[in-house]
Amino acid sequence: MTETTVPAPESLSPMGLLAGKSVARPKIGDLVEGKVIAIDKASIFVDLPPFGTGTIYGREYIIARDIIRKIHVGDAVTAKVVMAENEDGYVELSLKEAKQAMIWGEVEQVIKDKKALELPVQDANKGGLILSWQGLQGFLPASQLAPEHYPRVADGSKERILEELKKLVGKPLTVTIIGATAEDGRLIFSEKAAARADRAEAAKALSVGDVIEGEVTGAVDFGVFVRVAEGLEGLVHISEMDWALVDDPRKRFKPADKVRVKVIEVKDGKVSLSIKALKPNPWVEAGNKYKKGDLVKGVVIKYNRHGALAAIEEGVAGLVHISEFENEQGLREKLELGRAYDFRITLFDAKEQRMTLSTKQEKKEAEAKE
Repeated sequence: MTETTVPAPESLSPMGLLAGKSVARPKIGDLVEGKVIAIDKASIFVDLPPFGTGTIYGREYIIARDIIRKIHVGDAVTAKVVMAENEDGYVELSLKEAKQAMIWGEVEQVIKDKKALELPVQDANKGGLILSWQGLQGFLPASQLAPEHYPRVADGSKERILEELKKLVGKPLTVTIIGATAEDGRLIFSEKAAARADRAEAAKALSVGDVIEGEVTGAVDFGVFVRVAEGLEGLVHISEMDWALVDDPRKRFKPADKVRVKVIEVKDGKVSLSIKALKPNPWVEAGNKYKKGDLVKGVVIKYNRHGALAAIEEGVAGLVHISEFENEQGLREKLELGRAYDFRITLFDAKEQRMTLSTKQEKKEAEAKE
């Protein structure tokens, strides 16, 4: 830093004083720009035509020392007005507050432009990840992670979720800022939002009907996620995993399993996949074998609020309605899971893959034979 003679606050030219009368003086909170005209051991002086001289001293000088070390006489600086005129006639300024104001202005622009930022993960907690940008700390909630980084923990254990999140510490993530609060200087990041545009672009290369060799990245209650391209995952919903009933996707697939899938929908960057679409539809063959009124043997495979599902072949199941029994307990007592019973087909529509079964008609026939 170069030291020079401290200017007097009234160092305006006559023309400058005249102009100052017609131009509104800067108010507290305004950002002003001027050239540094003097630096001493505890203060900086800035020329602010036509308003006179501004100064940065005392507490504002101390908290801005990291910035001041890089400043020289003649440099242009932007500062924030903290006092329009002090007792010595100077405009009191703050470099630190100006820098913060400019950063928050930039934050607003980044949010508006949805600009992607590549930032390293600094830390993790049970709720998400800690990142920072331009000296501002921010939080990336786990819910805002891209699918490939989301901690898919089967039992929802917070400890296990934290273990998975900690694996991301030190790694760079491409994120956007989706929220900011200047009061506490906190940013909210999203990786999911940043990846959305890339996924949408990658998804354009796919068409309904494409068959792809993919890699399972995770399994959840409602299906499995499969990576079908770099940075692009699709979901195989539980209903699209097999023609037969799938009780728990986690028992069928594990991360890193290779699987062939068929694209059944591409919409807004989201890809829906099917595994069962690559297998023969058992209802087609069943349509040639069964009809309403047939006596069949079926295995009870599941209970639901409407009754019990019984499979007469792999992938071909029908409903035995609860109305045939006194109550749900009566149904479960008379139709046990895993056991085979005789049923009468009361509705069969192979095209719509619908079938209903009944035990009542079998009871009546049995009584008639007696």
